[in-house]
Amino acid sequence: MPKPVVAVVGRPNVGKSTLFNKLVGKRVSIVEDTPGVTRDRIYSECEWAGKSFMLVDTGGIEPRSDDVILSQMERQAQLAIESADVIILVTDVTTGVTATDHDVATMLLKSGKPVVLCVNKCDSVGEVPPDFYEFYNLGLGDPVAVSSVHGHGTGDLLEAVFEVMPSAEEDSEEEDFIKVAVIGKPNVGKSSLVNKIAGEERVIVSNIAGTTRDAVDTRIENEFGKFIFIDTAGIRRKSKIDGSIEHYSVLRSYMAVDRAQVCVIMIDATEGFTEQDSKVAGYAHEQGKACIIAVNKWDAVEKDGKTMAETRKKLENDFSFMSYAPIIFISAKTGQRLNKLFELIHYVNGQNAMRISTGMLNDLLSNATARVQPPSDKGRRLKIYYMTQPSTRPPTFVTFVNRADLFHFSYQRYLENQIRATFGLEGTPIRMVVRERGE
Repeated sequence: MPKPVVAVVGRPNVGKSTLFNKLVGKRVSIVEDTPGVTRDRIYSECEWAGKSFMLVDTGGIEPRSDDVILSQMERQAQLAIESADVIILVTDVTTGVTATDHDVATMLLKSGKPVVLCVNKCDSVGEVPPDFYEFYNLGLGDPVAVSSVHGHGTGDLLEAVFEVMPSAEEDSEEEDFIKVAVIGKPNVGKSSLVNKIAGEERVIVSNIAGTTRDAVDTRIENEFGKFIFIDTAGIRRKSKIDGSIEHYSVLRSYMAVDRAQVCVIMIDATEGFTEQDSKVAGYAHEQGKACIIAVNKWDAVEKDGKTMAETRKKLENDFSFMSYAPIIFISAKTGQRLNKLFELIHYVNGQNAMRISTGMLNDLLSNATARVQPPSDKGRRLKIYYMTQPSTRPPTFVTFVNRADLFHFSYQRYLENQIRATFGLEGTPIRMVVRERGE
């Protein structure tokens, strides 16, 4: 399921970015040691009351200005509004309602999207300032008094957001389909691959990087099963992202990964591995998706008998943080090994959804701990009482121990390798959660 998108909009200098940072700062998330996983300041995952959503910051809107930069910021905010499920309009109680606030409110009402009106800089505790009631004139319903500096009222604000959040409805027809996000940096052949699979010009193909601006869905039914391929805009380094449209192309690419069950990470064989490839792959890995590394344009590479083996070995080293991902060499232009790609998608999707019984896990655990004793420190030895798998996508294993601080990363990695050696789990990350008995 894609996470809902909440956009923070308003005129300049009302405290949008401060509010954004305050809300994101309250996030509680798993932090992984994944190389190259970046967090762009314009959007971030946020969690509140057990619910996750993507929060998007925007430049200030100044509809009456002729300034080029301000007009670009307005375009950026428009794109955020188009992408969002809910919009937070931030205003400033110290300046009162301005003509720009009225213009922005009118623009938001025309969009038809749910809007929550935030009156910022209500910094004193207790009664709201008298000027607060003036904001009812914007016609956006009950305002919420917030101090983004101190954090007052942010809980009320998020409650108001979730009250108007459209309910997530999964298309029942899509349940039989495997959703596949084709991701990678610009111009590696993502659109060409989707077009070759679909057998038609489904998405625009061009040598100009960044032709695809949005995530495009293509339904495919063949002898291998039912698939929805999501072609995404290329994810670039932050320093290379220029223009507001690209910011939202990247956001939509990340949302496509959230929607997908399998991510095909495309690499350009003529360029080889780049740092940006690790960033793209890192996001899919962090989200727990089944992954395949597809080396495209293999037909354009000069080869001898050792080329494929040498390239595979180098990529295994480059992608050492996701060594579980199978590598396939394809050509979107000629269709080389596309049948094999379908087989791999089916296989890794099943691995990502695999469930292992508690009995089988604990048989493995007793054998593994007998072979290699758990670590000890100052006479205290780690005891692992039992292991269970509470969830899939990705397969998540919880181990109950006497002391979590004794459960070193190296021993967790050893147990993960034992699980993979016994049950496979190829193409999917594994989550290991440690609980002390009594937690």
